[in-house]
Amino acid sequence: MPSSFFRQLTIAVAAVLCAAAVSVPARLSAQAASGRSSSSAAPVNQAQEKTPTLVDPAGPTISLISSEQVFAMSAALNACSYDDGLDDSAPIRKRVREEINQALAKSEDARAKRDKACLFIAQHRLTGSEKDISQYISLALYLSPPPDLETTVELTEMPPDATQVAEFAPLLRDFAAATDLHGIWLTVHRTYDEETDKLHDPLSKMIVSTNLYLKTPASTYDGRRFIVVMEPLLSPKLVNARVYGTDYVVVVSPVNGTIPMDSVRHTYLHYVIEPLLYVRANAIDRTQPILKEIREAPLEFRYRNDAVALTVECLIKAIEARTMNTGISAYKIPAGVDRSQLPRYQREQQAVEEKMEAVRVATVRHNMTQGFVLSQYFYEQLLQFEKDPASLRDTIGEMVYSMDIDQQVHRARQTEFDAQADGDVLQRSKPRLLTGLDLAEARLEAGDLATASALARQSLTVHSDTLESVADTARANFILARAAILTGHPGEAVDRFQKTVATSKEPRLLAWSHIYLGRMLDLECRRDEALAEYKQALANRDGSQDTRLAAERGVKSAYAVRGHSCEEDADDDTDGAPAKPGAPPASSQSGTPQPQ
Repeated sequence: MPSSFFRQLTIAVAAVLCAAAVSVPARLSAQAASGRSSSSAAPVNQAQEKTPTLVDPAGPTISLISSEQVFAMSAALNACSYDDGLDDSAPIRKRVREEINQALAKSEDARAKRDKACLFIAQHRLTGSEKDISQYISLALYLSPPPDLETTVELTEMPPDATQVAEFAPLLRDFAAATDLHGIWLTVHRTYDEETDKLHDPLSKMIVSTNLYLKTPASTYDGRRFIVVMEPLLSPKLVNARVYGTDYVVVVSPVNGTIPMDSVRHTYLHYVIEPLLYVRANAIDRTQPILKEIREAPLEFRYRNDAVALTVECLIKAIEARTMNTGISAYKIPAGVDRSQLPRYQREQQAVEEKMEAVRVATVRHNMTQGFVLSQYFYEQLLQFEKDPASLRDTIGEMVYSMDIDQQVHRARQTEFDAQADGDVLQRSKPRLLTGLDLAEARLEAGDLATASALARQSLTVHSDTLESVADTARANFILARAAILTGHPGEAVDRFQKTVATSKEPRLLAWSHIYLGRMLDLECRRDEALAEYKQALANRDGSQDTRLAAERGVKSAYAVRGHSCEEDADDDTDGAPAKPGAPPASSQSGTPQPQ
């Protein structure tokens, strides 16, 4: 990857942060070796993965970068109907998709390569969640730069989720070559640099503030790396936070210079704290009796069965509670207050601080009911830690060794656990309010044809020559065409579908417009013309399985509806003249294809 993308986070910290480096213990290497999410742990006897390709052994300890391999993988996912977060993404995502669509429109070979890649993705879906995307991002981190895009280590040295889709690498290479993804990458190179520059300061600020609170050095120079990979072709709500061996990697998508910083900070806290606790694993093993008390808690398996993993997560949650934004503005006593008035202002200040503390305590209490039963203990310890000039590295031993296990077992036993675990931080985000054509689509799916049509027509009143406006015009016509079918106006539907074909560059809209036109021609018993539409749909298809199957089904046999057949129409036809495109069949007023 271009060296210009590397951004070392230059951090100047106070002298109190200076401390000796801590080497990575063997148990940490084993525990961290699973390519896990930022808070997971692997069995001790699991082999350690090799370092991801994008990690530069000679590079900075903390880096903010972009990666052409991740770009290529993300571009392929987008070409295969990965639309999550599209409307919330940076404009560069739609720009890249448009350039890929143009390349696909010019080359049958490119469309064929795309279809093979999309078929593989469809056949390797896991849960329908972010995990489906994460496995490909994990694979991308182990690919060599284009044009080779080959895995750089043996399968046994890769994280398990990447090995499950390792066979996708040659398909990605073929797709990238056929669509000239490298050429597209060069055209967006500067935009990626600009997005990286926007993130540099807020990311540096987060790391500095975290280090200041923990009173730790900016870097321990122990061979470990913390890397943030910036990729705007992914959903802004998706955060891929992983530990590969001893390297911590976070893949995020920026919008307007912002990323989910809390999730990035959570991973950074693991990067800082895990070595401090795994080196004391034998002492933490004393907490094994606590594990028996959390068997009914809604925790992931690793927390209920690994005392070190549980302790790490509890300490991190306590730190996050102590440093959280409570949503309450800090109270500052005005300057120049008369001494006689000072007690009143101090009482007001204390009242505000008590409200802020109540929010923090409520957060700790929630963590306890989720099963992180050491959160309260560490929260109380941090209150003392904040008053002591010693760093966390110097204090963590005392926190662990002085823990009263019986007291914590009793506290866990008295905790009433929640029935369900919290979802991922991304899944708890506030749902996006639908507007415009997004709302029109939703209303159409709900059967509210009047509202859907009104919103689509309103969109057509906005005149502009921008690519986005042209795309909206095509999409609005597509919505109106489907609404016209449902309201029994086939002539209008044909007109709207033809306008969509004339203005859209989106493969899915083009393909389905041709499919609908083919079905309507089939209902008019104009089979040859219908076949031409289905074949055009195959040429324009978006790589999705439903599009391909619908078009192939149309080629194989004519579309028909119950109560109508072309044989019956032939018997009833008195003048032998073909019906006007879009006119309802003579034998049926309901012979219109239903939208899908």
